[in-house]
Amino acid sequence: MTNQLPVIALFREDLRLTDNLMLTNALQSGRPLICLYIHDDAGPIKRGSAQRWWLHHSLLALNNDLKSRGCSLNLRVGDTFSIIRSIVLQTGATEVYWSRRYAPYQVEADKILMDKIKKSGVSTKSCKGRLIKQPWEVLTASARPYRVFTPFWKSLRNNYNFETPLPPPNQINGLTLSENCCIDILSLLPKGFDWSAGFHSYWQPGEGAAQSKFTSFLENGINDYASDRDFPNRPATSQLSPHLQMGEISPRQIIYDAAKRLENGTISAEAFDKFYSELVWREFSYHLLYHFPKVLDQEFLPKFRHFPWQHNKNFLTLWQQGQTGYPIVDAGMRELWHTGYMHNRVRMIVASFLTKHLLIDWRLGMQWFWDTLVDADIASNTLSWQWVAGCGADAAPYFRIFNPVLQARKFDPDNQYILRWVPELSQLPSKHIPEPWTASAEVLRQANVCLGSTYPHPIIEHKFARDRALSTYSSLNDISNPNNGVYKHN
Repeated sequence: MTNQLPVIALFREDLRLTDNLMLTNALQSGRPLICLYIHDDAGPIKRGSAQRWWLHHSLLALNNDLKSRGCSLNLRVGDTFSIIRSIVLQTGATEVYWSRRYAPYQVEADKILMDKIKKSGVSTKSCKGRLIKQPWEVLTASARPYRVFTPFWKSLRNNYNFETPLPPPNQINGLTLSENCCIDILSLLPKGFDWSAGFHSYWQPGEGAAQSKFTSFLENGINDYASDRDFPNRPATSQLSPHLQMGEISPRQIIYDAAKRLENGTISAEAFDKFYSELVWREFSYHLLYHFPKVLDQEFLPKFRHFPWQHNKNFLTLWQQGQTGYPIVDAGMRELWHTGYMHNRVRMIVASFLTKHLLIDWRLGMQWFWDTLVDADIASNTLSWQWVAGCGADAAPYFRIFNPVLQARKFDPDNQYILRWVPELSQLPSKHIPEPWTASAEVLRQANVCLGSTYPHPIIEHKFARDRALSTYSSLNDISNPNNGVYKHN
């Protein structure tokens, strides 16, 4: 009878069955499983609105996957320890399994949770989760955390054995608790105006969709990745980031499957290395977040902590709404609002515009992305914003200020991306679309474009903004050239 006491498999940022070490370990106990998800919003950082939409549908998909294996997902809302204690008292569960988390507030919360559970007489098992390697497993020769990407990348590239991912279980002996909650109790979907209505035509959350999308990318997209990934109108990226963020697919499986394709010659070494390096950039962000927890809201480089950011609420709002007068910037911000996503090259352009053209605090941009991106990741979002602003580890040089017009001409040469999201410029001659203010009054009239009415004037002039940014950044004490030997994440 004792052997039939259940164990709790606590799903959190690992909403999948394939290559889920937490689930595998729980199953190896030989006990019935209580598959559990607790929506606990008590932490200092709440999920963004777009993430909550994704989470709702991801939980539905996970429950369906569990049901197909004879189990179901038990949903709860509230304090994690109180709910676990209640379930333990109700069922006699003897162990709790979960996947590790790495944000500083999550690490601290899990330490407290583990201590409370153990004191109540129940054992816990913390398992590897959302990373290829744990942050403490990748250190310099002097056993210190890396601060620069290139040696970190080389360490993983040269010393990592591609481990075979764990298969999904065929059957799960699970318990469904009588007071199981309906997913609507979690209140994850928008109330009132449904700004997420457009998401459904772009995204299908869940492990099945993640696996399908990854297979399609390996077969049709990865060989163009190195050459085409910077062009927002080309289908050269995997778009796996929201699935990775919710743990619907593991990075270990992704790199293992890609490495197998490299071995059998179906993808090139160039494509593999570039794709792998982007996964490792995500790892590097978690590495920095774990070892330098203050980067969540404080610049990694101390000299930037008193930077004279501007506080222009009007400019911030126009940037958020895609009304800056720079078509490539506006296209990106409108794509974000309508789809919950933005192409990576365009993310860098809009982030550079906010922090360097407008000199608006990177934290405000980070917060907007956190609320509106379906793939908002606590580590990547934070460290990427610092990277673009020039204040993070391995940061972009402070003097590197994207010219939005040149970026548009280089990476959207046919204006297809711009016109998809800024259709009011569609009748302009092609040469004027990246900078409509250069068109004559007659050309604008014929194209039905009225600057200041149908499309805004630029909210700031590029040369003025660039000169101001260079002057402001250069005024910081002891500015050195961070471009020396730095890997450029672009």
